[in-house]
Amino acid sequence: MDIIVGIDVSKDRLDIAIVPSGEVFHVGNGHAGIEALVDRLKAKHSADGPCVVALEATGGFEMLAAAELSSAGFAVIVINPAQVRAYANAIGRRAKTDPIDAEENRLRMVVETQAQKSIKRLLAALRRELDSLDADLDEQIRKSPIWRVRERLLVSVPGVGSTTARTLLAEMPELGSLDRRQIASLAGLAPWTRQSGQWKGKSFIGGGRGKVRAVLFMAALVASRHNPMLKVFRDRLVAAGKPRIVATMRKLLTILNAIIRDNKPWQNA
Repeated sequence: MDIIVGIDVSKDRLDIAIVPSGEVFHVGNGHAGIEALVDRLKAKHSADGPCVVALEATGGFEMLAAAELSSAGFAVIVINPAQVRAYANAIGRRAKTDPIDAEENRLRMVVETQAQKSIKRLLAALRRELDSLDADLDEQIRKSPIWRVRERLLVSVPGVGSTTARTLLAEMPELGSLDRRQIASLAGLAPWTRQSGQWKGKSFIGGGRGKVRAVLFMAALVASRHNPMLKVFRDRLVAAGKPRIVATMRKLLTILNAIIRDNKPWQNA
């Protein structure tokens, strides 16, 4: 039997409800809490069957949990919170508590099982099409000595997989030919500050190549846990109370740029 997991997300906490077991519990919304959740779900997955996880979108607070659960091999669906509340109203639930939200996520998944079967058939067809496209892409990479070498160089960095490497090859052919400031600006990762006279606002990022930033976001989350250099870099930012994810993305891009420039794979210090 499929295991369906509903998660309500807040800044510091994840409230979880599981069907068919009926378990309701919570963990912290950080690496330690999510690791504990992954371990618990893996135990259920191996014992009881496939596991599908539904999270409520919460202004980005769901991203770490979604990334870690997806990396662990679970099917992850991010739900619009307005849809969850509309479903709760439809079944007559007016209270607003996180355990109830988690239960509503779970119930919504159960109610939609029949629709999901149809969707799964469509997804299977789309996956076959994606597999065919991936095979074509593999063939193009094999035919190009330059792309083969560059892909091997990029994936030598812990946390960087073929999706990130190939997106960079396609979307940022300038990689390796620019300095670190230029490459960060090209990706839209160079901070800029609103300033007028004596007034100075917060720093922002913007512009640049969105597809590059998207893959670097996921790669930076993984690399900041499994790449020793980036883990130290991230921890130092956290200790200083500074924003870490964009800085880690920029640092990772700088490393990849240098690796292509020098034509040397990653080496642990």
